[in-house]
Amino acid sequence: MSKIRKIVGSTAMLTVASLLAMNVMAAEASKATGERAPLVSINKNPYPSTYEPFPSATTVIKNATVLTGTGAKLDGASVLMENGKIVGVGSDLIIPYGTEVIDGTGKWVTPGIIDVHSHLGVYASPGHKSLSDGNEATSPVTADVWAEHSVWPQDPGFSRAIAGGVTTIQILPGSANLIGGRSVTVKNVPSRTREGMKFPGAPYGLKMACGENPKRVYGKKGGPSTRMANMAGYRKAWIKAREYKAKWDKYTRDYNAGKDVTAPKQDLELDTLMGVLNGEILIHNHCYRADEMVDMINMAKEFNYKISTFHHAVESYKIADILARENVCSAMWSDWWGFKLEAFDGVDENIPMVASAGACAIVHSDDANGIQRLNQEAAKAWAAGRKVGLDFTEGEAFSWLTLNAAKALGIADKTGSLEPGKMADVVIWSGDPFSVYSLAEKVFIDGALLYDRADKNTYWQSDFELGQNVKGAHQ
Repeated sequence: MSKIRKIVGSTAMLTVASLLAMNVMAAEASKATGERAPLVSINKNPYPSTYEPFPSATTVIKNATVLTGTGAKLDGASVLMENGKIVGVGSDLIIPYGTEVIDGTGKWVTPGIIDVHSHLGVYASPGHKSLSDGNEATSPVTADVWAEHSVWPQDPGFSRAIAGGVTTIQILPGSANLIGGRSVTVKNVPSRTREGMKFPGAPYGLKMACGENPKRVYGKKGGPSTRMANMAGYRKAWIKAREYKAKWDKYTRDYNAGKDVTAPKQDLELDTLMGVLNGEILIHNHCYRADEMVDMINMAKEFNYKISTFHHAVESYKIADILARENVCSAMWSDWWGFKLEAFDGVDENIPMVASAGACAIVHSDDANGIQRLNQEAAKAWAAGRKVGLDFTEGEAFSWLTLNAAKALGIADKTGSLEPGKMADVVIWSGDPFSVYSLAEKVFIDGALLYDRADKNTYWQSDFELGQNVKGAHQ
């Protein structure tokens, strides 16, 4: 046995030595011929979307009440979908021969709802610790983790969400960490793989969290244990990211100038943070208190990056003018607040107050049940505003679920409103979607009918729900 080990060991050493020698020879040959090693670059999308729209037919919904998502309400209008896109919206459309016609009399039609804050797939149903994959609570800064690698495509919550009219979802890591990792935006479609759900062209997000959660999780694990330590932790991370970016920028400049340079060592955590500094990854910031949101805005200016959206943000109404000025969205609940001290000073008028200041107001769920009834959440916020004289139209209020949400995710050029050229993500409601009695009857994603309340054959079920038909099992 010892002889074999010696032989194997000697062979391995010779192999390594041979490879090193070959590399040296290749490098010398490259120098001799004047060739340089290729420019090293970081693969920014190693797990690209493989999503392909489901088969669809040219379809028109006629004579419906249409909320376009842009604020408009059209009575007796039609919506024409072809090749997965919105082709036309209005009352005088030219309908191609052979188009499938849906009578929309008495129905309402809207863009598909977009939930910018969900943990479907990373905290899947049924709730069990074996499916608890949303918080990497091992370090205050885990920018290297990606939520998509925890998403379970068979989570039954996805099919429940489409029954509520939800067509697009941002899935985020949890809020235990100062910097919790990348989010992923998905099409709410049945798929065997995560990549088969990923929204094509949607930018990544980065989850950050203010306040109580990081303090609670890490206060007895080495910190942070105070809000001032929270800030210090963010800033240390951004300083490292700024230095990392400077190294890569210098390497690229020097290489392009013809210099013989070596690429910096890649760091997954700093790759994500550098993506934010480069404007490629959007910041989504869990934050409740007004003062902390302003801290985050000031820090973003210090390190020259942009915050897309504050999430939960129960005190947004206190700084609505600042949010408008800084062009930062605020994703909020209609009336869920007061469950912990930093969430104590909320008001039911939060969403309409933010919207009335000209800021980007969004209704979000952060809940596997709430995502099924986001239309009702928006209705509650709309009603709360009317009670205090903030009288938005139905069309304007519905944009809190659609176009504003699309803006926050960087996909407003693709979805979020019923405009020609955009994805045909469309919901037919049984009545006014702001009524508790109205239901999503049909849901189209890229023009394909993926949910029809009247046809159970369109209901998709995960393997988990279907179960296993084991011979002899108890029936």
